[in-house]
Amino acid sequence: MQSIFRRETENFSERKGRLVIILSVDYGRVRTGVAVCDKNEVIASPVEVIKETRQEVLAGRIAELCEKTSAEQIVLGLPRNMDGSEGESAQNVRAFREILTEKTGLEVVLRDERCTTVTAHGYLNDTNTRGKKRKAVVDSVAAVIILEDYLRYRRNSL
Repeated sequence: MQSIFRRETENFSERKGRLVIILSVDYGRVRTGVAVCDKNEVIASPVEVIKETRQEVLAGRIAELCEKTSAEQIVLGLPRNMDGSEGESAQNVRAFREILTEKTGLEVVLRDERCTTVTAHGYLNDTNTRGKKRKAVVDSVAAVIILEDYLRYRRNSL
């Protein structure tokens, strides 16, 4: 008997074409969160928080993670203002996208990340994660939220 999970992923595969491992990045000036999904695009998991301010070095580390996880695509959070406009942070992310594309050779998709850090803090409140531990994981949790949103989008499009 075939499991429901297997049927759903096969049906998804038939609808969408090829499934890929996707790496998600919540870019920050000091800390950048990284998450990855499984090959079936079902489970998003935090990978790490990278403490790096130099974009070239950060892109190199993300390229290493892409190779290590066999990622074939990157989704990069785009910080928009609540009215949908883009400020300086969004411009920094767009510039970083170019560097990341060059370093990895992968498609880098931008995804609206409004409220992801707030949501991540809410999740961490629910699990009573406080202090230094919270600071150490909040960015990777935000990367998971960005990735989960993108995976929902992929499942529902086309």
